[in-house]
Amino acid sequence: MRTLFQPERRLGYRILRWVLITAFTVGMVIGSIQIFIDFRTVSRELDDRAHQTLALVREAATQAVYSIDEDLAEQVIDGLFEQQSIRGGKIVHPDGVPLAQDERPLKESPYRSLTDVIFGQQRTYTVDLMRSQGDERVKYGELIIEVDTAPQATLWLERASLILISGIARALILGLVLYVVYHLLVTRPLFRIADDLSNVDPADPGRHLLQTPGGHDRDELDAWVKATNELLTAISETQQKHQDAQDRITRLSRYDALTGLPNRDMFLSLLNGALENARRQRGMVAIFCLGLDDFKTLNEQYGFSSGDQLLQVIAERITNNSQDNLVNGGRLGADQFAIIQGGIRETYQAAAMAEWLLHELSRPVIVSGKELSITATIGVAVYPDDALQSDRLLQKAEQSMTLAKSEGRNRFQFYVASVDQAIRERKHLERDLDMALAQRQFHLVYQPQVDMDTHRVLGAEALLRWQHPERGFIPPDEFIPLAELNLSIIEIGYWVLDEACRQAREWMDQGLILRMSVNLSPVQLRQNNIVDVILGVLRQHDLPPSRLELEVTETSFMQNLDDAIGKLSRLRDEGIRVAVDDFGTGYSSLTYLKRLPVHHLKIDKQFIRDLLANEEDTQIANTIIDLGRSLNLDVIAEGVETEEQSVYLVNRGCIMAQGYYFSKPVDVEQFQAFIDTFDTRS
Repeated sequence: MRTLFQPERRLGYRILRWVLITAFTVGMVIGSIQIFIDFRTVSRELDDRAHQTLALVREAATQAVYSIDEDLAEQVIDGLFEQQSIRGGKIVHPDGVPLAQDERPLKESPYRSLTDVIFGQQRTYTVDLMRSQGDERVKYGELIIEVDTAPQATLWLERASLILISGIARALILGLVLYVVYHLLVTRPLFRIADDLSNVDPADPGRHLLQTPGGHDRDELDAWVKATNELLTAISETQQKHQDAQDRITRLSRYDALTGLPNRDMFLSLLNGALENARRQRGMVAIFCLGLDDFKTLNEQYGFSSGDQLLQVIAERITNNSQDNLVNGGRLGADQFAIIQGGIRETYQAAAMAEWLLHELSRPVIVSGKELSITATIGVAVYPDDALQSDRLLQKAEQSMTLAKSEGRNRFQFYVASVDQAIRERKHLERDLDMALAQRQFHLVYQPQVDMDTHRVLGAEALLRWQHPERGFIPPDEFIPLAELNLSIIEIGYWVLDEACRQAREWMDQGLILRMSVNLSPVQLRQNNIVDVILGVLRQHDLPPSRLELEVTETSFMQNLDDAIGKLSRLRDEGIRVAVDDFGTGYSSLTYLKRLPVHHLKIDKQFIRDLLANEEDTQIANTIIDLGRSLNLDVIAEGVETEEQSVYLVNRGCIMAQGYYFSKPVDVEQFQAFIDTFDTRS
């Protein structure tokens, strides 16, 4: 027992280590915060000084550019270079032609490679040179200066080093002082008590009692020592009774009371032994997970007593057999049993055993004078092909049995590794999906919807993206079906709608007249309160309903067409637009299409991809365009990727489109940049 209290195991050493680590970390954090604040201050000072310089010479520069006085402009630029931080400057006309300019090399600094990364090599500042003409102010040029950041950055780096070193030093000193105090008051007395405990004889713990450390009379440590001595005395008196009880409990905990077979824990222990023998002999072990077919019905029909007798008969059949390589069997619970087969060299031997078990179990059973027929389904896993550990091997046998039951009865099935892998990955992804929204792993991107005829951006489709912290980007077609299956799409869809409407409102405040398209899942459409939820989001962001378009797929209507039409009609009456997404891929029907309150049809991108190259896809696209025209519905083409596709669609009468030819889905900044440049494209 003394080995438990070697010096390297002392609590004091662990406390010292953690105190030093914590002190160092705190010093680093505090120092880093101070350094960051100082960085912000220095950066702001650089900007303020540059703006002050621009303000000082702005009038003279304005006069020079207004009078086209090159001498005065040169004087202004030369005056700027009186400041050591100025690296370059120039006065330019509105057309970009310089009136005066000059520059000098960057200052040498041993820390430039580091400070340039933090502050930038240089900073450029520009001020418009304007004069009043009547009631208007006219721009005559620009004054541009370039500031070398090295002088200020070097001073900041020297201060940062001092701040970091002093902060860490202070934290370490304080940590050491706290450790010394804790060691004297707690750690050393605890070690003395632990040393006394190491001398306790496990066979008779009451013979050696603990001593209270000096200076700790009537405090918590003294109370602990007295309570421990009382416990040691009680243990010494009752130890034999506990041992006897433990022996009885161990027996009961290892075997099933009804059948006498080993229970799951005992069975796993036996399986470990079988696997160890197989490792030494380089052999194989097969494990069979057996589940009785429709045992619940037999219980209900003949009573639980007959069911218990049937289980006892099954237990006898799987243990009293002529197969000499059957190691052992066990009961996993209810109507499930497990059998170990060792000493095999080929999997066909396991198949033969499975067939023998099915034959034995299918024989009629006489219970309470009644002849009962029973069958079983068996899952088989083999060591070492399917797993190396006993619990994993048993789990895979159970999975195989479950899979076999889903496909029929009175049969056996071997484990397939890909099945387990697929199930595990799906479950893992499902767990991650439940946390993704709370951990802000989702974000939206926006794909422009354009008018190909007028060359104008009409709106944007909000698209959900999941950036997993470990797996990276996960495609929507991988996680959206899973979210719809476990209904998490309801909460995710609400977030998408809220975020998209917030962005639409922001664009509206900026003067952008755009329609925001949001995909509505079939699961969301089935919710009774979906209309109120959508209208509530619009009210929350004060967004006009006409700025929102909901995209629904054809399959969304098919389960309950009348309910879908009713909800979409309410939304349409409120001014919200509705589009049928991926049109042509579902259950297209003119009958229900005429009833639906929709404004747009979106041609699925699979028909646009091979447009002009595949005659069938071209005919489908043409048919959808003609159908939309006949129903007075606008048609939007998805997935336009080439100029030829764009020209053909415009000539065919489809002028609205989205696709990589115009822009891929992008973030807000890139979307706004696209709007600014789209009307200049030829």
